[in-house]
Amino acid sequence: MSPFVAILGKPDNLPIALMVVGFAGLLGRWWWVARRTDRLLTEGGEEAVARWMAGPPPPGGPGEDLPGGKVHTWPYLLRVELLGALAVMAFLGVWSIVVDAPLEQLADPGRTPNPSKAPWYFLGLQEMLVYFDPWIAGVMLPLLIIFGLCAIPYLDPNPGAVGYYCWRPRRLALSLFLFGLCGLWLPLIVVGTFFRGPGWGWSWPWQAWDATRVAEHATRDLPALLGVGAPGAATAVGAAILLGYFGVPLLLAHSARARRHPWYRRLGAGRVTTGVLLLTAMAGLPIKMALRLLLDVKYVMASAWFNV
Repeated sequence: MSPFVAILGKPDNLPIALMVVGFAGLLGRWWWVARRTDRLLTEGGEEAVARWMAGPPPPGGPGEDLPGGKVHTWPYLLRVELLGALAVMAFLGVWSIVVDAPLEQLADPGRTPNPSKAPWYFLGLQEMLVYFDPWIAGVMLPLLIIFGLCAIPYLDPNPGAVGYYCWRPRRLALSLFLFGLCGLWLPLIVVGTFFRGPGWGWSWPWQAWDATRVAEHATRDLPALLGVGAPGAATAVGAAILLGYFGVPLLLAHSARARRHPWYRRLGAGRVTTGVLLLTAMAGLPIKMALRLLLDVKYVMASAWFNV
């Protein structure tokens, strides 16, 4: 594991590792508070949550004459924010002294860095280019991410559970968001940072980054893996696979049994259709990654016009 430790300790990779650890801690804290809020909602409703959030006012402070245990912004809130800002500034000052800035040599057209990586917030897009055509990875999927984030509040039109952390009342919206962020985007950043070496080849933690190692593998399309070699037949088989992948979940979501469920009557056909399409599209990314990494599948459907 020494090669992975060396990669982990690089000045430009260390913040990514700390971001992952910090995000995991914040997610655990959110889950603990959300489950506690769920128990309060079950026992006493939103009134119990409001009482718990308000808490008692500071003794002898100006909050004693305010309703609901509220306190003034100054000095109670701004004092904590000031101390937090000073702590962050002190941490960044120590960081800048102890850890060297990840600066490289001047740009040279004759010496291209290998691997050449985008900034960390674009590494997810760069990793998706391995599994999809540029028009899908660079245009279609980012637009789908933006549309999905905008659609979440409309897919889960629950007017309650506003202003506090919870899980049970907003399971649909939270599941969509957490699956997209924790299940897709953050893992792509981690893979692009720590597991992609020279030539954008895959490197396991126990493998050193070696530019001479052959990173490319012979790939094939999914119809060829199934024994279909003719171009026209392969395109038809790939289109049928995609149609079944997106169509079967839609048929199940709109089946007679599903329409009798309370969640279907609450959401309606339009929201159910949009949510199912978003989930299947998001799930298609790890499925395509598994096909490429395990079976060397390049495309599910290849045609003269576009490839998926």
